Amino acid sequence: MNGAPFTQKSPRGLMQNDAGSPCNGQAGRLAPVIDRNRCEAKGGCVQVCPFGVFEIRLLEPSDRTALSLRGRIKAWAHGNRQAYVVRPDECHACRLCVEACPEAAIRLMPRPAA
Repeated sequence: MNGAPFTQKSPRGLMQNDAGSPCNGQAGRLAPVIDRNRCEAKGGCVQVCPFGVFEIRLLEPSDRTALSLRGRIKAWAHGNRQAYVVRPDECHACRLCVEACPEAAIRLMPRPAA
């Protein structure tokens, strides 16, 4: 981030900023995990995360082959694009991404100890 507080209103009306609450947890303890069979690449996670943890991109071939039939159909319907966690070590566990995802495709999981 550029040092300036980032404030944005999420689709569900939650507010956050990188200067304080609610994203004031310790970075790197938890990380988001995307359920590939649920994600529809609507981008709410990208919009609400003040730490740039997510991006929407084309589904990786290995992820696509692991999808259920329903998951492959959903992926196709949404342009074979999904959210990816690109900076898991930046996650502050504020749960804004979890709340912003209409498909309930995100959960926070403990990161393995280094």
